[in-house]
Amino acid sequence: MTALAPEGLIDSPMLRTVTGRPTDYWNDSCALDELDYAVARGATGATSNPSIVLEVLRKERGYWTPRIKELAAGNPSWTETDITWAIVEEMAVRGAGVLEPVFVREGGRRGRLSIQTNPANYPNPDRMLEQGVRFAGLAPNIQVKFPATQAGIAAIERATTAGVSINATVCFSVPQALAVAEAVERGLDGLAARGVDPASVTPVCTIMIGRLDDWMRVLVERDEIAVDPDALNWAGIAAFKRAYGLFRERGYRTRLLAAAYRHRLHWTELVGGDVILTMPYAWQTRFNASGIDPEDRMDVPVDPATVRELLDRIPDFGRAYEPDGLTIDEFDALGPTARTLRGFIRSYHDLIGAIRDVVLPDPDARPA
Repeated sequence: MTALAPEGLIDSPMLRTVTGRPTDYWNDSCALDELDYAVARGATGATSNPSIVLEVLRKERGYWTPRIKELAAGNPSWTETDITWAIVEEMAVRGAGVLEPVFVREGGRRGRLSIQTNPANYPNPDRMLEQGVRFAGLAPNIQVKFPATQAGIAAIERATTAGVSINATVCFSVPQALAVAEAVERGLDGLAARGVDPASVTPVCTIMIGRLDDWMRVLVERDEIAVDPDALNWAGIAAFKRAYGLFRERGYRTRLLAAAYRHRLHWTELVGGDVILTMPYAWQTRFNASGIDPEDRMDVPVDPATVRELLDRIPDFGRAYEPDGLTIDEFDALGPTARTLRGFIRSYHDLIGAIRDVVLPDPDARPA
């Protein structure tokens, strides 16, 4: 079943293409104005992470600054970290409220808001699971993000068994996506053994296709590799399509989601599949104004010559593209995994710093 936007609101080439086909799209933010825009045009979900929460704090300063002060005043023993997570949770619940009509209309199969577990806990499955279960109880339509790290795979299985709808993040490769799908299958079997209908959860695995492209470019410069520059735009797409074919072949119950947009191919090449495309607001408006009317291309393979160029010249592409290119204990050391985890952890600390600036303003700073 495909989620449809209300009559008369499907006014863009992007959405005319998505509507009536299995492809869904999400808003890659929980900012309310952006989420309203997306839902009105057919979006069926949304995401958040430390970087997004920090962005929303700045965009919605008029709402969140007084709320931070209110929480601090009402809970004088709370630390900056306590206030930070209270804000993260409130922001997720607000976004989930916007998506609740979609969730109800779609019988719980769509309409969820993803909230990310503490990225600093990436090596600790127990801490991730404890926080994930808490998040899942915040609203009926919450999806919980766990990283596709070695410990994250274990947490994903346990969370799924507990009835949590997971969204695997910090995932860039076919081996990571397959490990997520296998962990979910074990978790769904465990859920069924507990007498719970596995259809009550909606597992998702994100592949951050743009960040895989980014890593290929880093390697080309760092290692002085001569490569066809056009090929670098196809690395993430090739990995995503390879994973999609394997997911269908093996009958996995996890849906793939494409994230980290860098260019229009990350949209046009993935339309028509039973997948989710999560798009930042800026990319949505760009695509809506593009005049492009894309065709179904999910089942159109990437040019084999392009794939061969990447495989021959960039060893890390082979590790990301081949189903057996990585073992689970190699996930954490994969270049884009380490880079993204470091970025998310840095954003998390920046978020705590932004909370501090409200609760305990810098006396040396010039008044705004």
